[in-house]
Amino acid sequence: MPSSKPAAGQPNAGIRKLRLLPLLAATYFMVSGGPYDLEDIIGFGGYGRALWLLCLLPFFWSFPTALMLGELASAVPAEGGFYAWVRRAMGPFWGFQEAWLSLSASVFDMAIYPTTFVLYLSHLAPSLTRGHRGILLELAVVAAAVIWNLRGAAAVGEGSVRLWIFAISPFLILIVAAIFMGLRGAHGTFGGHASFAAPEGKAFSTAILVAMWNYMGWDNATTIANEVENPQRNYPRVILLAAVMVMLTYVVPIVAVAWAGIPAERFSTGAWVDAAHILGGSALAVGVVLAGSLDDFGTFSNLTLSYTRLPHALAEDGFLPSIFTRRLRNGSPWVSVIACGLCWALALGFSFERLITIDLVLYGLSMILEFVALVLLRRNEPHLPRPFRIPGPDWVPVLLGLSPAALTVYALYASRTETVAGMSALTFALLIAVAGLPLYVVVKISKQSRSNRRADLNPES
Repeated sequence: MPSSKPAAGQPNAGIRKLRLLPLLAATYFMVSGGPYDLEDIIGFGGYGRALWLLCLLPFFWSFPTALMLGELASAVPAEGGFYAWVRRAMGPFWGFQEAWLSLSASVFDMAIYPTTFVLYLSHLAPSLTRGHRGILLELAVVAAAVIWNLRGAAAVGEGSVRLWIFAISPFLILIVAAIFMGLRGAHGTFGGHASFAAPEGKAFSTAILVAMWNYMGWDNATTIANEVENPQRNYPRVILLAAVMVMLTYVVPIVAVAWAGIPAERFSTGAWVDAAHILGGSALAVGVVLAGSLDDFGTFSNLTLSYTRLPHALAEDGFLPSIFTRRLRNGSPWVSVIACGLCWALALGFSFERLITIDLVLYGLSMILEFVALVLLRRNEPHLPRPFRIPGPDWVPVLLGLSPAALTVYALYASRTETVAGMSALTFALLIAVAGLPLYVVVKISKQSRSNRRADLNPES
């Protein structure tokens, strides 16, 4: 397969780069993609709690993270994004731990989207998604995303703009239909509409974890900084704009279906299809199925774009074999893309809730390291150019990091109730996180061994 490594000091020189709108679409898919996968928040929390949760959580989880990322992405727009920031602020050991936490989280995060792709499609063609056919469809999602990513970052970002329009359009129709149904007062008991009370016998902690998962992933877009046009200007704009877009995308459809009177108890993963059938008939239901499946594919594809830059950056620093530095002429790190796709395919089969729990724990730990990097870079490199800077004195970043850290601790506590491989999900996730410590020793020894072999082959150098 042909490849070309960029010249030193000119990473990805000459390739087509992501502009503002494609970067916004890619970021939106990396975090959200639309209201799909919100159903468990409604089902476990009820409309009232779901709306409070989705309106308040961004101020304690998303916006502090977005501000942190805006400053760091504009100050250090390097490939690998958050890995490069932590490495610069805290050294190679912690940089490696940041990459390890993110890559190990990706194994569980990326298994979610092929699973929900098939789940949505099962509403339309259940016989097509049963048994081994469902597994084959999930593998097809992984393969298609890998092929798309081999065409380069610009192709994925530009295609995501069109994909976003298609994925969100059925919900625009659903919202209008819900408003008209609500005006007719056809359902419900809450002023002619659905009750906002929480469903009985449901664990609200599940709703909180699903909401946190739906609002995470803001740092993913930063790993492709070398493939973004004017990253110092575009990253802060995109991250803050996407944060507002995601919150509105979540809240407005939920308000609409509550207004229409559809009971919260009817909501579980994939229930938007049933809501669409009630509000607009079979045609709208089919539209939501197709758009929901494509939304999961778009999210998987854009996260592939993000995560696959980490092995490439690690290889550039000598922590992985140099084969991972190979790129196609369009800038795609093809070895990393294919290797990551194979790893993600092996993780298919976990339940939705277990995947979210493990993913949240690992992501939360990596995000805490990013906030630490923000504080340390402020202290150690005060004169580093920062096109976007969080307003206020240097203690403000510390204050901003407190609420995401507290929510991560909550996710750690809540994960004790889920079991994976005969142990709690918390224990399972922490074992994965701690595995990064001895793994660093192994890769460092391997790095030194490769360096010694090169020295032996080229004694004059």
